[in-house]
Amino acid sequence: MICCYVLCATSALTQIVTVKNQENGTVLQDVAFIKYKPKTFAITNKNGQVDLTAFQGAKEIEVVLTGYKRTVLSFDSIAAMQYTLLLQPLAFSSDEIVVSSTRFAQNAKDLPYRITSMTPKEVQLNNPQTAADLLAGSGEVFVQKSQMGGGSPMIRGFSTNRLLYTVDGVRMNTAIFRSGNLQNVISLDPFAIGHSEILFGPSSVIYGSDAIGGVMSFQTLKPQLALSDKREVSGSATTRMSSANNELSVHFDVNVGWKKWAILTSISSNRFGDLTMCSVGPQDYLRPFYVQRIDGKDVVVTNPDPKLQNPTGYSQINLMQKIRFKPSETWNFEYGFHYSETSDYARYDRHIRTKNDLPRYGEWAYGPQKWMMNLFTISHQSSSNLFEDLSVKIAHQFFEESRISRDFNVDIRETKVEVVNAFSVNIDFEKSIGRRSELFYGVEGVLNDVISTAFDTDISTGINTQGAPRYPKAEWMSYAAYVTNQIKANEKLAFQGGLRYNYYSLDARFNSDFYPFPFATANTNSGAITGSFGSILNVSDKLTMSLNLSTGFRSPNVDDMGKVFDSAPGLVVVPNPDLQAEYAYNADFNIAKIFGARLRVDFTGYYTILRNAMVRRDFTLNGLDSIVYAGEVSRVQAIQNAALTTVYGVQAGVDLKLSTGFSIVSKINYQVGTEEMDDGTISPSRHAPPLFGSTKLLYKTGKLSLDFNAIYVADRAYEELPIEEQDKEYLYALDSNGDPYSPAWYTLNFKAMYVINDLLTVNAGLENITDQRYRSYSSGIAGPGRNFILSVKASF
Repeated sequence: MICCYVLCATSALTQIVTVKNQENGTVLQDVAFIKYKPKTFAITNKNGQVDLTAFQGAKEIEVVLTGYKRTVLSFDSIAAMQYTLLLQPLAFSSDEIVVSSTRFAQNAKDLPYRITSMTPKEVQLNNPQTAADLLAGSGEVFVQKSQMGGGSPMIRGFSTNRLLYTVDGVRMNTAIFRSGNLQNVISLDPFAIGHSEILFGPSSVIYGSDAIGGVMSFQTLKPQLALSDKREVSGSATTRMSSANNELSVHFDVNVGWKKWAILTSISSNRFGDLTMCSVGPQDYLRPFYVQRIDGKDVVVTNPDPKLQNPTGYSQINLMQKIRFKPSETWNFEYGFHYSETSDYARYDRHIRTKNDLPRYGEWAYGPQKWMMNLFTISHQSSSNLFEDLSVKIAHQFFEESRISRDFNVDIRETKVEVVNAFSVNIDFEKSIGRRSELFYGVEGVLNDVISTAFDTDISTGINTQGAPRYPKAEWMSYAAYVTNQIKANEKLAFQGGLRYNYYSLDARFNSDFYPFPFATANTNSGAITGSFGSILNVSDKLTMSLNLSTGFRSPNVDDMGKVFDSAPGLVVVPNPDLQAEYAYNADFNIAKIFGARLRVDFTGYYTILRNAMVRRDFTLNGLDSIVYAGEVSRVQAIQNAALTTVYGVQAGVDLKLSTGFSIVSKINYQVGTEEMDDGTISPSRHAPPLFGSTKLLYKTGKLSLDFNAIYVADRAYEELPIEEQDKEYLYALDSNGDPYSPAWYTLNFKAMYVINDLLTVNAGLENITDQRYRSYSSGIAGPGRNFILSVKASF
């Protein structure tokens, strides 16, 4: 059956193709055209059009879009056809273009590990409030929140600095990413994210340190060139409102494209009020009081609405500016500027702590969280002996975060400010060797400069004095080289293997004015070798199996070796200059099977061992196991290479096509994590959440898309909680014995999207329809109650 026809060029120099759905004639965006010798890649724009001038003479051009039949054509056959390329939709398709695996565009069916993608259309229907909610919407990432301005992903039993974030291919992790929960992901603007991918399992061969549990790759909107000599202008404006926290979000983006130049501007503003929790559920989560400063004293005030989580509100602004210059078919230059800043936002889990039946804190907030990135990217295609595709990324990132805290009815407010300047260079190459082998190799250099300051303010007088900083003055460096080879033995069997050598160093200098450390500096210089090997067997169009073995590592950073903070009441963490890297060893098996024309089932089983794991353990400072910190006698602890951690689990999915327009998609995640304690006993791992998943009933017809879904999480009894969580009564509900535990919970949710016309799209949703009161495992804030969402998007 012939499934495609192509519109020939309107001129001898320009070959423009328009791609449409064969069944209904709608134009198809993000259709990938791939030529392999030399490697050339292009995708259709929002009008379903792409310029194929650079593909002239190609013997094979692969045309790929998820959910459609993959097509391979020569350029001559394309030129011989006429008008429009029609792609045949399929119920299921394993073809999908991803970039997180090798930094270059690859077909997911040729890769031996699990990758989950979230397309712009899926995200638009889900309509997430933050980038953390975007990840949670995948159904395969568990997100912990200590406050509303946050979201710390957990993937395969790992979290925080054992997961890696990348933005447009640049690592976002810095030397102060901590082992405690992180909220850096909220710096990303969900309105400005074009495509997101989650790569599961260790990925240190490509990404280096921290890529143990997985990699979250975010590709932001890309400037679009005009396909003709006429200037093209496009963009969108969106407003979003939600009732549970009185959200008001506004977004605007505009793209101006010429034949060789393009400019893209994106602006988003968000305002969130205090979050209202649900009505039905544990009483332990209610907020019966909060603290106000009245007449120079902290006063415990009765909360007139115990469901209102006061204080949780904050605001945020995101800016993005990109400029693209493409002087020829083989060269592309792009500059990107990103900026994000929040207001102060309260750390809610600290506000619900008590001490002697009184609030533990009068104040506890994160100061403005700032992130800025300047990124210059050079791409070049060549037929040289060294490479066919070259990518150079030169980036500078600026991070600023602060902590503002004051004990209840104490006049001294402590403010600690951390600033990181992160510089990175990535040079990546791709080269075809023969017809069935592709080589990916590159080098990377990273430098983090960390500056930590602090001051104490007497709020009764307004006088500031120098305070004790959280971190030492430090530099963290990493230099690496890697190589990966993909080999297609035949049309059904493929292999991928790679190696990376990483040299890292850290130099830290401590301020002895505040802490009586028995050392003035901490230094580490070492190297790490990591590797991976996988195979994939496409038994048929309906059965695929793969096996992957991989290693990963995390080098000690400034947060591991140098911080001083109170991790819990009566505990203080101090520096440990003797830390070494930790290493992960992983095996996973993947299988996907299509039954008939309506059912697809996929399954992944994995097992990970983390050796030399950096964990918090009891320690001594100058021979003392306890010191006075923040006016309280506290037991001394430090991060140490003191544990063996194991994680095993399964990820599974079911996709069932019902009658026309209806489908059911379900995902389930089960993991078991264990951690070796000092006394040889075994504790559940803190970052392995309970079983969780989602089930969606989807309906699509014409301009209307509907999503009725359930999100659910299993319980975790007191005996199953990690030892370090068992004394955190303020985070959990209490069982019949008065012990903390994490109850099971579910929410029922409804989302709808209607495309009124080419200019206007309306989204509406009702979350937590049954108003279930819940608090996710290890979280400090309860989830939103019944929540009405409305957004309107105007495109031009």
